Amino acid sequence: MPRIRIDAVLVQAVIAGALSFAHLHDLAEAAGQDGWKAWAYPISVDLLLVVAWRRMRTTADNRAAWAWFIIALAASLGANVATAGLLDLGDVPAWLRILVAGWPALAFLGGTLLVHAPTNAPSEADPAPAAAPPAAPAAEPVPDVTVERAPELPPAPAPEEAAASPVSAPAAAVPPALLDHARKLADSHQATTGSRIDSATLRARLGVPAPLADAITNQLA
Repeated sequence: MPRIRIDAVLVQAVIAGALSFAHLHDLAEAAGQDGWKAWAYPISVDLLLVVAWRRMRTTADNRAAWAWFIIALAASLGANVATAGLLDLGDVPAWLRILVAGWPALAFLGGTLLVHAPTNAPSEADPAPAAAPPAAPAAEPVPDVTVERAPELPPAPAPEEAAASPVSAPAAAVPPALLDHARKLADSHQATTGSRIDSATLRARLGVPAPLADAITNQLA
């Protein structure tokens, strides 16, 4: 079973509320408000205090709430002081009777303004803010890949162009005397071996370059 702890602040609040309630009742009754009307006055003052206090906690601009809280607190403290022997409850002045008689309308005005004024605090009926969409995952970095280009080859010649312009080796000029000497060597070689002399043998016999030996061989054919 949980232990009951006595809160000193709560005890003080109960004592202050009970005494203030009684003093307000006595003052209202002395001012001519008898019966149930005298008991309604302390309830009106305490309700205005509670409404002003709640308004101060739920709004940023609480100047109006502070004003009505001070008015209700002054009414409660004034009743406490007035009934402490400083005021003859048998002969209440006229201004106090007027103030007590006008208090219900004043308290109703203050409570209405406090309750129906707009507040800056969000209410429970307000929809909750929509959740932000999840952030897209960061894309993974793509590794750098170096692509080497193949060396460009020269375009191949078209078949028609290749057939139209064949490349032929330039023919070497053969002096007539060299040609006659070569013919004699070719005849001697054919008579000895029975076969025609080739370009390599003719080149070796004459001691000439290969192109010139080929040209002489072609002319001897």
